[in-house]
Amino acid sequence: MARSKSIVGEARQIERAITLIQLGARLQVLESETDLSYERLLRLYKEVAGKSPSKGQLPFSTDWFMTWQPNIHASLFLNIHEYLNKAAALDEIDTVIKAYQLYTEQMSSQGLEPLLSVTRAWRLVKFVDNGMLTMTACSKCGGHFVSHPHEIARHYVCGLCNPPARAGKGKLAGSLGAQAARSLALSAEMEH
Repeated sequence: MARSKSIVGEARQIERAITLIQLGARLQVLESETDLSYERLLRLYKEVAGKSPSKGQLPFSTDWFMTWQPNIHASLFLNIHEYLNKAAALDEIDTVIKAYQLYTEQMSSQGLEPLLSVTRAWRLVKFVDNGMLTMTACSKCGGHFVSHPHEIARHYVCGLCNPPARAGKGKLAGSLGAQAARSLALSAEMEH
């Protein structure tokens, strides 16, 4: 009987790894979130993605999440993640997967490219779990945004209420205009 449980467990691990690969996760995420060997993950990655995985280190700095557009995208993702954490009984990685899928659906419905990769989303959750980042409520709009834990919450103003001078002027894919950013933040708050 124990043998069949391990086969079912392994099948779940493979299914989870395939989903992560399809979402674009780096191999290091798969290694961290499954019990499958490196060799099996590498073969699985090549089979599912049709190419070898990207090399190099994962993003480690919290600074990326503090810049204007990445902060809005990260905040939307993390609001969805927090909602799912409270509403559904899922394993942590499954919560990340589902939150990321909902985030990309939200981006698509707004006609925007997701700025946050699944690897960055996973890393963001790890940063929050380790106390390196947190969510702080904006003192003007009340929305919850990714911030440093030492941020003075009483006076915190988000990038939507106080955007930088050039905010939304870019023509890059995934660029947010102030109006689109506001709409994303409102939809995230309704889900939260």
